[in-house]
Amino acid sequence: MKKLSFKMMAILLLGVFVFASCSEDDDENEMIVEPVESNTIVDVASGNDDFSILVDALVKTGLDDALAAEDASFTVFAPTNDAFVALLNELGVSGLDDIPNETLSSVLLYHVLNGEAPASAVTTGYYSTLSAGPAEGYNLSLYVNKEGLMLNGRAEIVQTDVMADNGVIHVIDKVVLPLSITGHAVANADFASLAAAVTKAGLADALADESALYTVFAPVNSAFDQLLSDLGVTLDDLTADDLSPILLYHVVDAFVPAADVASGYVPTLSPAQDRNVSLQIGVGEGVTLNGSSNVVATDVVATNGIIHAIDEVVLPPTVVDVVLDNPDFSILVEAVVKAELVETLNGAGPFTVFAPVNAAFEDLFTALGVSGIEDIDVATLTDVLLAHVVSGNVASTDLSNGSVATLNDAKNLEINIDNGVVIDGDINVVLADVQSTNGIVHVIDKVIVP
Repeated sequence: MKKLSFKMMAILLLGVFVFASCSEDDDENEMIVEPVESNTIVDVASGNDDFSILVDALVKTGLDDALAAEDASFTVFAPTNDAFVALLNELGVSGLDDIPNETLSSVLLYHVLNGEAPASAVTTGYYSTLSAGPAEGYNLSLYVNKEGLMLNGRAEIVQTDVMADNGVIHVIDKVVLPLSITGHAVANADFASLAAAVTKAGLADALADESALYTVFAPVNSAFDQLLSDLGVTLDDLTADDLSPILLYHVVDAFVPAADVASGYVPTLSPAQDRNVSLQIGVGEGVTLNGSSNVVATDVVATNGIIHAIDEVVLPPTVVDVVLDNPDFSILVEAVVKAELVETLNGAGPFTVFAPVNAAFEDLFTALGVSGIEDIDVATLTDVLLAHVVSGNVASTDLSNGSVATLNDAKNLEINIDNGVVIDGDINVVLADVQSTNGIVHVIDKVIVP
C-alpha cells in the first residue's frame, strides 16, 4: 500500500509540474506578443520633422484621425515646413492659429485624393480632391502637369511614392490653394490664350468673384488660334470691347455640371438688346455648342463655378445664325437663302422672327401639293418669310393680345396670349425668347401664310 501511495503521489506531482510548466509557457508567449506597428499617412508625417507644420495643421482641424484611418486609402500631396512658412508669409499671418479652421481644412483637403495613386499612375489632367466645391456632390479640382511635376502651375512635386499602410505621399514644395475659374485658366497652359483674352478684356476679376457661381465653356488654345486665323487678326488687334461680348458668350450664370447639361437654349452673360444672348446646346453622342463647337473635357470644379473645355470659340449669333446653327430649321434656312434675305436679316435690326420648324414646312408642302422649297417661286416665298418677321426685339413677355405688323405690309399677326402664345388662331409658339445680337427668335409649329 505504501508503494502504491508513493507512486500515486509522484504521478500527481508530475502532473502539477507539467501544468505549471504549460502555464508558464503560456504566460511567456503572451508577454512576447508585440502589437502591430501603425504606419498610416499621419504616422509617416509625424515621424518626419519636415512635416511638423502639416501635422500641426491636421491636428488643429481634426483631420488627423481621418487620414490615420487604416480602412481608407488616400493620395496626399504633402507640403514641407518650408512650404507652409512661405504660405504664412504670403497670407501675411504669423501662424496656423491665424487661419480659420474651415479655411485651413478646405486647403488641407485640397491636397488629398481618394484612393492610392502612385507616381506611375498619375497622368496630366484634373483630379477631384476631397475639398468640397461650391455645389453639393462636387469637389474642387486639382490640375496635375505630369511632365513638369507641377500642381496648379504652383507647387512642384519633389519626392514621390512615400508609402503608408493607407495610401501614398508625394512631397511638394508649396501649399496649393483652391482655384477660381480665372485661377484655373491661368494654371493650365492649354488655356493660355483664354487667360490672355480674359485679362485683356478686363474680366479676370469678375471670373474670380467668389460671390458668384458660373459655368464656363472654355476654349482651348487651338480654338483661339483658329478664331484669330479666321478673323485675320491677332489678339493684340482686338480691343476689350471686341473681346468682352465673345468671352461672356461662353459663360452661364449657374453651376451646370455635365450630368445636368441638356439640349436647348440657355442665356449667357453676353448682352444684346437689353437681354442676354442665347447659347444653343446639343446633347447626342457628345455635347455641342451652336452646332459646331465640341465639349472635349468636363467638370473642372472651381471655387466659384465649373469649367467645360471646348474645341471652338463660339460667337454671339445673329437671328440668321440662330437658324443656321440648328438642324431643326434647315428648310427655313433653305428658304431664306433662296429669297435672298440673309443679308437683310443679318443687318442691325432688331428683328423678331417667328421661325417655323422643318415639320411645319413639310405640312405646308403637303397642303400645297409641292415637293419642297424649290417648287415655290421667289416672290411668293419672300412674302411668306417676311410675314414671319416683326420689327423690334419683342420678347414673349412683351406680347399682348392684339394685331402686330410684320415686314410684309399686307400681313398683320393676330396675337393671343391667354393660353400660351398663339398666332392667327392656330399657330403655337413652342419655344420663346432665343436671343441673338440683332433680334429674338420664337419657334412656331406652323408656317404663317399671308
